[in-house]
Amino acid sequence: MRRRDLFLIISIASGLWPFAALGEPQKVPRVGVLVVGSAGSEKFWQIFRKLMEERGYIDGQTVHYEFRSDQGQVKRLPELAAELIHLKVDVLVTWFTPAAKAAQDATREIPIVMALAGNPVETGLVKSLAHPGGNITGLAGVGAELAGKS
Repeated sequence: MRRRDLFLIISIASGLWPFAALGEPQKVPRVGVLVVGSAGSEKFWQIFRKLMEERGYIDGQTVHYEFRSDQGQVKRLPELAAELIHLKVDVLVTWFTPAAKAAQDATREIPIVMALAGNPVETGLVKSLAHPGGNITGLAGVGAELAGKS
């Protein structure tokens, strides 16, 4: 497993941790997944579910997923993010920067885990890498500005 996959799963699982209290019947957490429709979005969804399942998060049993794709129409992302908020998801997982921005614009309370976003400081997703603030975490592409000099 790649290190970034592990980090993503740990981030999401930590958002679900409050639902894992022992000895008490718990509600099944709802995970909203918002993706930019592309050739890779179905592959992302398959890998995400598989990795979550390996950690005990079984769809319909220990977790409930609400998957939304803009199906190539980026203008739909705000509407889809609002729909997920209305469904009262416990955590939002986004794939690509436009989906992360739409989720961030829709809520400041629900935790957002971004997978593969662009520079989160430049896009306004976080204040800084050292002190991101807000309700968003996850993985971002490393740009040339973050690489060391050779």
